[in-house]
Amino acid sequence: MTAAEMTGIGVSPGVASAPAARLAPPPALPADTGPEADTGAALASATAALAAVAADLEARAERADGPAAEVLYAQAMIPEDPALADRIAQGLAEGRSAPHALAGAFDSFKASLEAAGGYLAERAADLDDLRDRAVAALLGLPMPGLPDPGHPYVLVARDLAPADTAALDPSTVVAVVTEQGGPTSHTAILAKSMGLPAVVACPDAAALADGVPVLVDGRTGLVAVDPGPERVRRALEGEARRTEALAGSRGPGRTADGHAVQLLVNLGSPADLDAAAAADSEGVGLFRTEFLFLDRETAPTVEEQTAAYAQVFAAFQGRKVVVRTLDAGADKPLAFADHGDEPNPALGVRGIRLARTAAGAALLDDQLAAIGAAATAGDADVWVMAPMVATQAEARAFAARCRDHGLDTAGTMIEVPAAALRAARILDDCDFASLGTNDLGQYALAADRMNGALADLLDPWQPALLDLVSLAAEAGRESGKPVGVCGEAASDPLLACVLVGLGVTSLSMAPSAIPAVRAELASRTLDECAVLAAEALHADDAAEARRRAAC
Repeated sequence: MTAAEMTGIGVSPGVASAPAARLAPPPALPADTGPEADTGAALASATAALAAVAADLEARAERADGPAAEVLYAQAMIPEDPALADRIAQGLAEGRSAPHALAGAFDSFKASLEAAGGYLAERAADLDDLRDRAVAALLGLPMPGLPDPGHPYVLVARDLAPADTAALDPSTVVAVVTEQGGPTSHTAILAKSMGLPAVVACPDAAALADGVPVLVDGRTGLVAVDPGPERVRRALEGEARRTEALAGSRGPGRTADGHAVQLLVNLGSPADLDAAAAADSEGVGLFRTEFLFLDRETAPTVEEQTAAYAQVFAAFQGRKVVVRTLDAGADKPLAFADHGDEPNPALGVRGIRLARTAAGAALLDDQLAAIGAAATAGDADVWVMAPMVATQAEARAFAARCRDHGLDTAGTMIEVPAAALRAARILDDCDFASLGTNDLGQYALAADRMNGALADLLDPWQPALLDLVSLAAEAGRESGKPVGVCGEAASDPLLACVLVGLGVTSLSMAPSAIPAVRAELASRTLDECAVLAAEALHADDAAEARRRAAC
């Protein structure tokens, strides 16, 4: 190792130090032995391997919490796709051995999804791990997994599949460093939800060998190699002081001069509920409802949904809960909905667009009926918003539909650039808007969220993204209606101040991020936040925007 320090993108704050341990390589694919003597038996063995992988992922999902469980349930659906078995059968018919037919089917799937672009690249990136697990199951080998050196370690990998990230034990894995990935990758989101320091997009990490001591700063993106005990001591003591200071940060969000900024939590499923409700927040800024829909063959009933929503509303009595209606399609297809044959599903029928069909409209009406019933039975302040709204007509129709179901506070997600550009018109028909900066940035800069090579374009400090936020926030100011941020950008303390300076009225994030954001806001006046925002907007790129705001 020649360099004493490496840099990547810090995606989950915190400081930790331990020896590095690399993710074990996947099992090697044996030489292709040619046609199978019994292709029927070979196909049965391959499909049994797929079933074993799906069952393993479902079992992991049942043991996991929050976003990890959601991701794993979605992953478990992929090996069960009948089209995958069809491609294996085709490979066997062409004379390949079972392991090669199985691997080839996944590779073919991956190529198709990569060609589709957009959100499907997220699924494509995960197919390598699913392929390796299926091949291991077919060959009777242990499935790829995390290292077990017998002591706490910093996990180093080219990238992490959702199954690996969800299985992390924070008592053993003290931090994560990956060569690839981006700010909104599964690794980033799940590490943050677990409170693990994490650095992604650190290509130099490829040179890290097992056992080399490293110091990881998930706030700055710095990875120090063989840092020495004194440097580690100073870094850990500094982090301890920072943690202690943040622990004393309580109450509603305020700037130094008393300007109110609601600090809210993101909620992915009832599994997150206890931690989210215990957080010192003013409510939920994003309640994702997909967990009720994605891992099943039939749509949930109104009664099932009502019970699930009522549980959340009861936990947040007297506080705001912003429910996002079903955001399915693209990388989150529904087994019971016909998504059609879309050449580019990321730009197709997803989110509110499902309601364009009779079946999708019925799904939406059932969901709104359930939310309305649960809201009536509880004491939470329930707001409802639709994902993927692009036009004023869509916003108007959704708001009317909400009110038909007794839901008086109806809003829209702004994650399509068209919605940001026309935010003033959209807010004419809605009560509020919430900016999904992950998707808004992806669409604005034409950069897939999971493409680590484009991490600089996916950086939420991109001035073009901040321009769109500014447009939406200004529309909110002029209409007197709240405009919040519920994307990952809200959890960056300094960027949170920039967003407030742009006019954002609320910030929603992982519960663990709230203390740092609250403390940072409390250290600056609203005018100072506006100055930071102006500096960031006048930068040429994300790196310069961050530097100018930090000065």
